[in-house]
Amino acid sequence: MPEDLWFWKYRLTARQPVNARTARRDYEGALVRIGEGFACLHPWPELGDPTLAKCLEDLRGARRWALVRRALRCAREDADARFIGDPLLEEIDVPESHATLPWHDARIVASAVEKGFGRVKLKVGRDLAKEADFLVEQTAAHPQLRWRLDFNERPDAAQVTAFFRSLPDAAAGRVEFFEDPCAYSEPVWNRLHGELRVPLAVDREAGPQAAAAQVMVVKPAVDEPWLLAEAAANRGQQVIVTSYMEHPLGQVFAAWEAAKLNVHFAGFVGVCGLQTHHLFTPSDFAERLGRWSPEFKSPGGTGLGFDDLLERLPWKRLN
Repeated sequence: MPEDLWFWKYRLTARQPVNARTARRDYEGALVRIGEGFACLHPWPELGDPTLAKCLEDLRGARRWALVRRALRCAREDADARFIGDPLLEEIDVPESHATLPWHDARIVASAVEKGFGRVKLKVGRDLAKEADFLVEQTAAHPQLRWRLDFNERPDAAQVTAFFRSLPDAAAGRVEFFEDPCAYSEPVWNRLHGELRVPLAVDREAGPQAAAAQVMVVKPAVDEPWLLAEAAANRGQQVIVTSYMEHPLGQVFAAWEAAKLNVHFAGFVGVCGLQTHHLFTPSDFAERLGRWSPEFKSPGGTGLGFDDLLERLPWKRLN
């Protein structure tokens, strides 16, 4: 019997651009209701995703896109939990999160420290010289912080090397890892790691074959977490689960997947990146996740939560 499909389009407005590959601030996505379960579709065309219209069409038919298949998985797990009245995030430990910082704003760094964050993920790659200056300034102001630098593959290996070697020892010593420093290539990454001795984190582009990485970044919105975590554990790589900078419902799904991996791959899951609702203007859904902090707060309700808010949405039939 065909599934009953419904959708509701939403728009997130970022306080400032949140990615080195785009300058836009408005991001459209959709919550979908598949049978009795809910999920989030939040494409990033800048990162190779299909448009939202194509995702919704794919949901009605072939379901060939990873984003769509993962939404189906999310909705099915959510439906199962709602059926038995189970709140998924109760009685399971969600890993703590780093503070995601797409902007070079000293006030936000100070706020992150005040709220208890010990790690900051800084988006870099637009202007490496200015970004190096900001990092030096902030490591001096907050020497207790560890920094995760996400380059989004914008520079090449030579530029990354020059950037790191320009840092004084005090700043260089606070860098925890480089995420996607340049386009993935096993010999290039091996050489970069050998020269700089900085761990390298790979995002979804290279998947489970990324043997030259020391850290595997898993995004449950588009990745199969168990597959990547198993491959990472076999190589001794650390696993970092992050949201997709999507609707709070998608953040809860990422937190649920992170919590499960933390149980089954104990010792391999590090501080994650599950707190991104603060990057956007407030909403009723975001308020349920509480204040920005390293600890992930359940929104309450059954399954992935938000029961009353979801029921009040003006759903439109998809099929």
